[in-house]
Amino acid sequence: MTREITNVVIVNDFDYTQGGASKVAIDTANLLVENNDNLNIYFFSGSHDNISNLNDKIIKVCTNQGEVLKDKNKIRGALNGIYNFKARKKFKKLLKSLDKESTIIHVHGWTKSLSSSVFDIAFKMKFKVVLTLHDYFTACPNGGYFNYPKNEICHLKPLSWKCIKCNCDSRSYGFKVYRIVRQFVQNKIVKLNDRLENVITISDFSEKILSDTLNKNTKIFRLYNPIDFTNEFSKNNFKNNDYYLFVGRVAKEKGIEEFCKAIAMSNKKGIVVGDGPEKKILSEKYPTINFVGWKNRNNVKNYMKNAKALIFSSKWYETMGMTVIEAEILGIPCIVNKNTAASEFIIDKKNGFLYGNFNDLFTLIKNDEINSLEKIEFNYDNEYLKNLLKIYEKCGEKI
Repeated sequence: MTREITNVVIVNDFDYTQGGASKVAIDTANLLVENNDNLNIYFFSGSHDNISNLNDKIIKVCTNQGEVLKDKNKIRGALNGIYNFKARKKFKKLLKSLDKESTIIHVHGWTKSLSSSVFDIAFKMKFKVVLTLHDYFTACPNGGYFNYPKNEICHLKPLSWKCIKCNCDSRSYGFKVYRIVRQFVQNKIVKLNDRLENVITISDFSEKILSDTLNKNTKIFRLYNPIDFTNEFSKNNFKNNDYYLFVGRVAKEKGIEEFCKAIAMSNKKGIVVGDGPEKKILSEKYPTINFVGWKNRNNVKNYMKNAKALIFSSKWYETMGMTVIEAEILGIPCIVNKNTAASEFIIDKKNGFLYGNFNDLFTLIKNDEINSLEKIEFNYDNEYLKNLLKIYEKCGEKI
C-alpha cells in the first residue's frame, strides 16, 4: 500500500520562462503550491534568472550552471549536456532528503542544462517519475524530427545509420554529432525510454509519433497544457478586424517566411509577435509587415483579440500549438498547417482552416476566406490541476 503523496518535485532546465515547456513547468509548480496546503513543492533546475516568477512557497534547488551550449568552456558544456554529473549529484542530495514512497518527480525539460543524469539517479533510487512529452527528444536527436538545413520534416529512423550520417542540425554537423552522443547515452546507457513508467502526452498527434518509441508497459496519460486565457472574449467579432497575426519564434521551421510572403502577395495587413534569427532579414525584406518583437501575455492577448485570424504556419510537427488554443478561446479563428499537432484543434471551415501548401495558404488569405466562418466558440478542457492530480494518483500514488 502506497503512502499519501506529500512531495512533488518539478524538474526543468530553467526556473524561468524560456519556451513553452518552461512556462508549463512553472505554472504547474505554482498551481500545486497555491491549491494544496498538504503538498511540499520542489523545483529543481539547472539555470536561474531573477525574472523567475515561482511562488515563494516553492522550495527551489538549482545547479546554477546555465544552458550547457552557452558555456564559455565548450568542452565542459558539451560534456554536461551529454551527462551532467553536477546535476546528478545535487539531485541525488535532494532526493535523499525525501521519502520515495510519498514523492513523485514530474519532469518537463532536461536537454538544455540538466541532461538525462537526473532520470538516471531517480531510476536508481526507485522514485516514481512522470515525464511530460513537450518535444520529441526522447526519440529524435534534435528533438523535432526536422531537417533544419532542408527546412522539412525528417522521416529517418532516429539513430539509424542514415540518421547518423544526415546533417539535420540547425547549426552544423558537429552539433549533430554531439546530439547523437547525447542521445546514445540517454537511450542506450541511461535507457530512458525503457525505464520510463509514466509519460504525459499533450496531443493525439505527438502521441502517435512517440508511443512506438516507448516501452510497451509505459503508462501514457493525456493532459493538455494549462491555458492562461479565459473565454472572456469568446464572442469576438473577428470579421471587423483587419490584420492577420503570427505569434511565435521567428525562425525558418516556424514557417515565418511563408506567412510573410502570403501576406505581402495578397496585400493584406500582417503583424508578427515574437523574435528569432529571421526577424532582421524578414523585417527588411517585408517592410509592410509589422514586427513587434516579444510581448508579455496581456499584450499577446490584445494582439490576438484584435486579429482577423491567427496563422499557424509551422513546418515541423510541433507537439501541441498553444497559440492556436489561446486564439480560439479568445474567439479568433486560425489558419493552420495540416501537418502539425495544432491541426487536431481545427474543424476545417468551422473554427478555422487547414492548408497543405503555400498556394492554399495564399488563397485563404487573399480571398479573406476567414469571413465565411461564423462566430467562433471553442470548448477546451482546462481543468489542468484536477486532471494532473488524477494522473499522479494513477502513477501509483495516492493524493
